[in-house]
Amino acid sequence: MDFVLGQIQLFAFHFAMEGWMVCDGRSLPISQNQALFSLLGTTYGGDGHSTFCLPNLKNTAPLSGLEYYIAVQGIYPMRAY
Repeated sequence: MDFVLGQIQLFAFHFAMEGWMVCDGRSLPISQNQALFSLLGTTYGGDGHSTFCLPNLKNTAPLSGLEYYIAVQGIYPMRAY
């Protein structure tokens, strides 16, 4: 299964699979995550020059034991016109 870059999904485990990161508001370097930055920008923080942030969805899952993760690798979404 191919995932879309920037896709956010709930998973029922507490580890990040390859190509995913937990949505915990962490700061990432733009230079190593240019495609994801092009989608998120500084919507969730960062200086926009060298860093940007992932959304912080800690403690927002609908059930205990679930966590939100974001795809940091995957298919780049194309707009349908």
